[in-house]
Amino acid sequence: MKQIMIAGPTCSGKSRLAVTLAKKIDAEIISADSRQCFKEINIGTAKPTAEQLQSVRHYNISDLHLTEDDSAQKFYERAQSWSREIEKRGKRVIYAGGSTLHLQSLIRPLDEIPSSNSENVETLTEELKEKGVEHLFKKLSEVDPVYAGKIEPNNHRQIIRALDVWMQTGEPFSSFHRDNKFEEPENIAVYGLHWPRKMLHKRISRRCDEMLEKGLVSETRNLLDAGYAQNLQALQTVGYKQVIQHLNGEIDYEQMVKDFKTATRRYAKRQITWLRRWPFLTWLDHSKADVETLAERIEQQVAADVQKG
Repeated sequence: MKQIMIAGPTCSGKSRLAVTLAKKIDAEIISADSRQCFKEINIGTAKPTAEQLQSVRHYNISDLHLTEDDSAQKFYERAQSWSREIEKRGKRVIYAGGSTLHLQSLIRPLDEIPSSNSENVETLTEELKEKGVEHLFKKLSEVDPVYAGKIEPNNHRQIIRALDVWMQTGEPFSSFHRDNKFEEPENIAVYGLHWPRKMLHKRISRRCDEMLEKGLVSETRNLLDAGYAQNLQALQTVGYKQVIQHLNGEIDYEQMVKDFKTATRRYAKRQITWLRRWPFLTWLDHSKADVETLAERIEQQVAADVQKG
């Protein structure tokens, strides 16, 4: 049975479509989201609702603690195990999410990149403390301008990871990322949700407002009060990052809301740009069809694939 992937930018309706489709084709859902896997962060990660989780079995939701390391490779290994378990019980697999590296790992194996070297990481962490993230980013820009141009200049974890690989191999981190064209996966039908730009931006603005109304600021404050370090990678997520800046007194509430929405729009743009590299992805215009219609369309294609098979 072909597996199904539902991708798309943030706020496009992936979770709702995945649940609606899963009920129709007797499937279970593996979240391809790099933050929903953490137990302690809920509001800012837009996890499926309690009703959705109860109606369809989900995986990769609230499985890890914030202090546990995770990666696209670790997600891939978990997803392979889960998918075998699901299919062994005669059910279909649906992947739903917007974390592009997680999605990519399911389509094409990740490049073999050296594991982190603890001595290098310790040295670079000390440099970070003494000289700041700007110093490390400048160093990365000198040895790997390609990768430096793809990341946020204040993302110390990505900077340290890239410098660590360079220190181990003498090769830039970007050289381990293949640029060859993606071939259509044999066992996964890939769909992407599309919204016209203005409509997507309205949905993003509404989602951000809803998160704040539900208590995103309180959730973040409680995490920091509980002793979680504000520089944890999971807390550098859009939303939590801006709230932390507000709680630190760096920006006022109004600026925090503005920055939150701007960063989310930019994140959505990066997701769309990434997904457009996949020629085999079937785009579904959600502005012209409701969730039931889209689910039925996929269901029909799934049935047609079964008949061909």
